[in-house]
Amino acid sequence: MTTRREQILTTAASLFAERGFHGVSVHDIGAACGISGPALYRHFAGKDAILDHMLVEISETLREGGRRRAAQAGDPKVALDALIDFHIEFALTNPALIVVQEREWPNLDEDARERVRSLQLDYVDTWVGVLRALRPELDQRTARAAAQAAFGLLNSTPHSARISRDQMATLLAEMARRALLS
Repeated sequence: MTTRREQILTTAASLFAERGFHGVSVHDIGAACGISGPALYRHFAGKDAILDHMLVEISETLREGGRRRAAQAGDPKVALDALIDFHIEFALTNPALIVVQEREWPNLDEDARERVRSLQLDYVDTWVGVLRALRPELDQRTARAAAQAAFGLLNSTPHSARISRDQMATLLAEMARRALLS
């Protein structure tokens, strides 16, 4: 069962992705959730807090999920497949969050921006460790660049998913594996 707080975050992500952070008011978010704007303040201090929480939370989810999948895999090849599949599932399930992350970054407060940056670098480093185990010729910087380029591909789904979800997942997985292992 979805909590009111989760409903607010999901709704706000959709509205921010559709209209932009500055094009959405607390009242818009509340109305879309079926509550008054002021009732939203029982859950968040305001629109800025919603954005901050949304992007920190999803960054924590990616970091922890990536770490867990890499650790459970045991083998670097299996770990890479698990990371790719995990990120594809995230991207196909959360296109609004991808749009919000790429477009609304400047609207995060400094503390949230630093927290998100740190969490994202930890997530990238999980990928880097797996890539370097598979491709020892890659130095740290090159492996990081490769991982971040793969994220660009995988995070293109809000703009490129024009085929069925299953077809898109298969296509993205194949493209990411080829790019990262070539």
